[in-house]
Amino acid sequence: MGKEIERKFLVNGNDNRSQGTAVHIRQGFLSTARERVVRIRIAGCKAFLTVKGISTGATRAEFEYGIPVADAHFMLDNLCEKPIIDKHRFSIPFRGFTWEVDEFHGENEGLVIAEIELPSEDAVFEMPDWIGEEVTHDPRYYNSNLVKQPFRSWK
Repeated sequence: MGKEIERKFLVNGNDNRSQGTAVHIRQGFLSTARERVVRIRIAGCKAFLTVKGISTGATRAEFEYGIPVADAHFMLDNLCEKPIIDKHRFSIPFRGFTWEVDEFHGENEGLVIAEIELPSEDAVFEMPDWIGEEVTHDPRYYNSNLVKQPFRSWK
């Protein structure tokens, strides 16, 4: 079974993005039920269907499969909930781990989140100085919830 162990943080400043490589991501959701999320993603020139289970702590079941890009475009345009998530992801290596920094556009403009995938929930890691408040357990920051309640609508 696939498993994802991920922690999320806000980002202080923006100079960190110049340290990494960027890819443009468009993603949408066929299902945003609390018990399961079904996502379509185009990242650069590749496309994926991802199914994620409910989070327990920072861990959840995750299954990801490559799909044809044309199919992903059709599903994003015609089947996914709106708005579509539009962002640039910067992969930044730091002391043995890769931080993924998402800079959101469109309805989520102004939001910048850093994520780190870990081998276990109790894994020890160092945080770069540009890492801010942890938001792992705040559901507002889940991409599936940013469709329902985009960042620009927050008070």
